[in-house]
Amino acid sequence: SPYVQAMQELFRANTRSREFPAHGAKVHSVAWSCCGRRLASGSFDKTASVFLLEKDRLVKENNYRGHGDSVDQLCWHPSNPDLFVTASGDKTIRIWDVRTTKCIATVNTKGENINICWSPDGQTIAVGNKDDVVTFIDAKTHRSKAEEQFKFEVNEISWNNDNNMFFLTNGNGCINILSYPELKPIQSINAHPS
Repeated sequence: SPYVQAMQELFRANTRSREFPAHGAKVHSVAWSCCGRRLASGSFDKTASVFLLEKDRLVKENNYRGHGDSVDQLCWHPSNPDLFVTASGDKTIRIWDVRTTKCIATVNTKGENINICWSPDGQTIAVGNKDDVVTFIDAKTHRSKAEEQFKFEVNEISWNNDNNMFFLTNGNGCINILSYPELKPIQSINAHPS
């Protein structure tokens, strides 16, 4: 239709997408820092990269090496724009400080990690692995506080902003809502029926 063609032309004329070489292999994850000035990426090449937003362009700040397998997901501290954490298939998570460009903590986990998130209060890091185990790690002591094995495929994890509910998406098309820190089921929403 003429309308669709006009919209496609408008989109093409006004889209300003750019490619930023970041890694030697496919990128698994990207995330913005809480201040919105840094973009981190994690890759199959076992590294993370951080870019700094300067006016209208991204400038590569640093590469972060240390994982023995792909960096499958990463996230930033919710209120400290200098800290981010990476989850890897090497059965570790690593906390990085962009001011020193160093890994400030490595935490061993029981499985190949595929997802990660930092609690809104900054006190806990949740990491999920391929065996559908979610481990809750104290962000200060770097020790496991709790571990939960789920009987379904866990695809994504997140807290609400009040830090009193924990959300999981699963392979059955549901969103599971749990109380936090008790991890008691509150509700299961059939979001994407198969």
